[in-house]
Amino acid sequence: MKFKEIIEKLASDVKDYNILSDPALSQVASLEEATVGTITYIEGPRFAHLLETTAASAIILPADASLADRATNSGLAWLTTDNPRLFFAQTISLFYKPFRPVSSIHPTAVISEDVVLGKDVAIGAHVVINSHVQIGDGVCIHANVVIYPGVTVGDRTTLHANCTIHERTIVGADCVIHSGAVIGSEGFGFVPTKEGWYKMEQSGFTVLEDGVEVGCNSTIDRPAVGRTLIKSQTKLDNMVHIAHGCTVGSGCALAAQVGLAGGVEIGDRVILAGQVGVANQVKIGKGVIVSAQSGVHSDVEAGQVISGSPAVPNKLYLKVSAIYKRLPEMYQLFKEIAK
Repeated sequence: MKFKEIIEKLASDVKDYNILSDPALSQVASLEEATVGTITYIEGPRFAHLLETTAASAIILPADASLADRATNSGLAWLTTDNPRLFFAQTISLFYKPFRPVSSIHPTAVISEDVVLGKDVAIGAHVVINSHVQIGDGVCIHANVVIYPGVTVGDRTTLHANCTIHERTIVGADCVIHSGAVIGSEGFGFVPTKEGWYKMEQSGFTVLEDGVEVGCNSTIDRPAVGRTLIKSQTKLDNMVHIAHGCTVGSGCALAAQVGLAGGVEIGDRVILAGQVGVANQVKIGKGVIVSAQSGVHSDVEAGQVISGSPAVPNKLYLKVSAIYKRLPEMYQLFKEIAK
């Protein structure tokens, strides 16, 4: 693909460009690993020095005249855009398309007679689809997926190999469920008695709205009553656990090993970094950012950035961390004063 073709295909996001010799491009690459015939990007002046050393043939830049001049002087074809990382992601899609099997049903798939299948559905080897399931148009179900009775899967959703969708689950349109994920499994509900733990049946529902993505080996539990809800366009990384009765707002991002206890409510566009834990029934407001390995034990107001365990406002956490490093010398000083 010629550099000019990329500009033409994504023209609405291009601010300025210089095609130089209009190089032929065969793939995308990081700035450090780029070779001749690749296109790469930088997000700002911090990486400007690499413009002189990269072997890339073309580069995506922020709207910065000085960076554009340096790229020209280095013999790089370039374009500028308001969001280089987003433009790079769009460029990747021009070179790479994820594997999708042709629309067909593998002969080893086991599908109940009353299942409703949409148009152009792809069903892989050893898939099991139980009774009263509805599958939308353009759905792709890879090998070894198991779908329990009564499930609904929306249009164009992809279920990757070896994921499991339990009963009383509704999966919206354009969702992606990655390998090993389990959606709608029984919540952890047991009542303590003198004789031991009495199992509370989980009769509620699990709902994933449109555009939700669930990473490998993540789990989303259904509740005893009511529903566990993941709202539209929310993205879950690998090994995330959402307990029974949680509500996660729209446009959220939960990184690997995040764990939500039962009944947690999360507002829209919240970011939970890796290994964040959220305690039972906690409410987290819209737009909150929680840094990695934080423990959230109480409600958080909208817009806050919090860190630590127990989590506190990030600015306070940074001050405390700075003091923590000085504790040994402070202790020595205290001992001297106490003499």
